[in-house]
Amino acid sequence: MDTHIKGSHNWGIWGYISNKMKKILILTNLDVGLFNFRRELLEALLAVPYEVHIALPEGELIPKLVKMGCIFHETKMERRGMNPLHEVKLIRRYRQVIYEVKPDAALTYTIKPNLYGGSALASAGIPYITNITGLGTAVEGDGLLQKVTIRMYRHAMRGVSCLFFQNQKNEQYFTKRGIAPGKHRQLPGSGVNLEWFSYLPYPKEDKPVSMLFISRVLKEKGIDQFMEMAKVIRGEYPQTRFHILGFCEDDDEKPDSYRKQIADLEAQGILTFEGMQEDVRPFLAESQCTVHPSFYPEGMSNVCLESAASGRPVITTDRAGCRDTVEDRKTGLLVKERDTEDLIRAVREFMEMSYEQRKEMGIKARQKMEREFDRRFVVESYLKELKRILG
Repeated sequence: MDTHIKGSHNWGIWGYISNKMKKILILTNLDVGLFNFRRELLEALLAVPYEVHIALPEGELIPKLVKMGCIFHETKMERRGMNPLHEVKLIRRYRQVIYEVKPDAALTYTIKPNLYGGSALASAGIPYITNITGLGTAVEGDGLLQKVTIRMYRHAMRGVSCLFFQNQKNEQYFTKRGIAPGKHRQLPGSGVNLEWFSYLPYPKEDKPVSMLFISRVLKEKGIDQFMEMAKVIRGEYPQTRFHILGFCEDDDEKPDSYRKQIADLEAQGILTFEGMQEDVRPFLAESQCTVHPSFYPEGMSNVCLESAASGRPVITTDRAGCRDTVEDRKTGLLVKERDTEDLIRAVREFMEMSYEQRKEMGIKARQKMEREFDRRFVVESYLKELKRILG
């Protein structure tokens, strides 16, 4: 039985929206994010019906998005690079897609689509809704790059119809710098599909404690802290199991690449590398906890939301985008960012809890997701904004 929220679901506001076919253009940087975190929104847009166009790089999930009914416009980009030639090509490509599609409105996600796409849409006079999925390291750091990026945001957001934020800290940052005043709205991150990520019964008491790291394998996601913690805890609690679910983005040719470090720890029996998983639920079902020691500039951590919705306590960092998902010592544990010793302390604390305490923490985590982070809230917010813009 398909438990995804379907676009034909009665969202309660369909009567507000005209059935005249209008074009919505979506600019983003990755097919995985669009399919995994915004699929329900796409289904709802297609059911209005809107003609939905998506501009992003080619990827394995593009055929699924096209099968849903989206019209794909390949848009090459370097998600993490800043090659000037490639950036100019991306800007030109956005202008070309906008000219060809002539959308009635657009949605933008992630930094480059927000900046370059937002500027192109403003110049073309197309109403657009931007989602700040995180500020990025360029904005969080100091120096010339930060100043340039802030100036780019001011320029890109000059015509924005609605600027969605996933946490209050990000909104405060934009407010303080006078970027798009009066256009700000708050969302509960990308929300979580509470049907797809249903409550999973907690593993039986006699099972070894299993902890997950679910993320791209990046320094900023706290992989160093996780690996160091795993070495210590495995020495103290030999039956504990650690699993890494994700893909490595660093250079495999480096002698100290994460892939090589992980392979070494795997050979020692300290952890297991599961690679990128399209469906993490089977792993969540066997786990007692998710450890997410990220210091990446998160909008709202989907890893934390999905784990909590599944009834799993989360150990994560006390920073915007992570702490919002956890009530410390009620639904999970908060730790200092970039602090391996504090992470070890928290995992020890979790290990010393009784089985019933851990299980109850997971139940409360699920309840928090139901109260605050249902993805339907996000879908309804977008539909209402589009109604306001398009009439």
